[in-house]
Amino acid sequence: MSSIRPLIPLLIAAGILLGGNGLQGTLIAMRGAEEGFSASTIGFMGTAYFAGFLLGCIAISRIMKAVGHVRAFAALAALASAGSLLLVLVIDPVAWSIIRFVSGFCFAGLFTTMESWLNSGVSNHNRARVLALYRVIDIGSVTGAQFLIPIFGADGFSIFAIMSIMITLSLVPVSLGDRSNPSPPEDVKLDLARVWRISPLGCIGCAAVGVTNSAFRTLSPVYAEQIGLSVADVVIFVSVGIIGGALIQYPLGHLSDRWDRRMVLMLTTTGAMLAALALVFLAGQAPLSNFVLVFFFGSFAMPLFSLSAAHANDRAEKGEFVLVNAALMLFYSFGAIGGPFAAAAVMQYFGPHALFSFSAAVYATFLLITLHRMRVTTSVPANRRRPFTALLRTSTIFSRLARRPGEPSKPNGGEQSSAKLDERAPD
Repeated sequence: MSSIRPLIPLLIAAGILLGGNGLQGTLIAMRGAEEGFSASTIGFMGTAYFAGFLLGCIAISRIMKAVGHVRAFAALAALASAGSLLLVLVIDPVAWSIIRFVSGFCFAGLFTTMESWLNSGVSNHNRARVLALYRVIDIGSVTGAQFLIPIFGADGFSIFAIMSIMITLSLVPVSLGDRSNPSPPEDVKLDLARVWRISPLGCIGCAAVGVTNSAFRTLSPVYAEQIGLSVADVVIFVSVGIIGGALIQYPLGHLSDRWDRRMVLMLTTTGAMLAALALVFLAGQAPLSNFVLVFFFGSFAMPLFSLSAAHANDRAEKGEFVLVNAALMLFYSFGAIGGPFAAAAVMQYFGPHALFSFSAAVYATFLLITLHRMRVTTSVPANRRRPFTALLRTSTIFSRLARRPGEPSKPNGGEQSSAKLDERAPD
């Protein structure tokens, strides 16, 4: 515990930020629906957020090099906090889309700064404990913050003020509890073409998950409201889906370490598709049935990113963990940019249940691709598979934080690894 104590202020700040970010995503959808914004408008706001997030992932390293961790964190937190208040002061879809774009940029930068800071403070002997604690904080903060909505309501000023306060308070533990200002991280190498050569299936899987998970996070509150759930039930609906993914991820990961990982990907994708179809045809106004169905949906849908990444890492050479997972984070972001707007357009024409019809169609497509890859390529032998790692989609720096002991923090031997790729068939 003593080795983790210096990191506690950063973990507290991370919890506040993760909670504020999760709260904002749900609140935007619920308040937007109350203000009369269409599903396609709310979906476009989700697209704007992930576009800003992608840009933030790319630009933040330069910002940290220019001004350092503390100043970068302070500036981005101030912008995100101000944006939260502007959402309630200027209720306009165009303004909200711009604010969401800026918020995406800010949160990508904040998470990258935070995880870079944490990475500089962990050692191999406490890395696993810090990661486990960080994941618990992530799930606890995101789900717990959701319940502020039924307490304060989505239709007034208070909840936006609470959200702004949360983001601002993240500055306190950072400013007072940590006197270090580590060197800015080296830019994460983003060789998308090379990672595609390593594992086309892993790249497609992460992009597909980006499409569906971003659509779920952006539009599930709209879906839940439109099928007649109360504000409290909407919050539970969103939270249960997230919790399902967190609970089932590790058993699926353990199973994928023992079986052909593509088989587990196929089974998990099938489960997500069937759960989505159940939400289309079986969900109704009875909250309990919706909660059970969305739990199963989250249980299969949320782990697909980590499973796809694990499959790609099985195909990579030693020392490429950071390279591969940083690139997969961008493939996820590419999918996340298009997912909310495309799903919202379908909902606009076919009604709320079309959100999960859209997701089922994406899973069916990915399932066919997985079956094709299994037919044309061989599996990775069990003794060459690397242990499953559960990955958060908070920033490209998380791959450095999550690397295993003995794994270099950046790729080395690039030319040699590129040559070796020819010896190993992708997927």
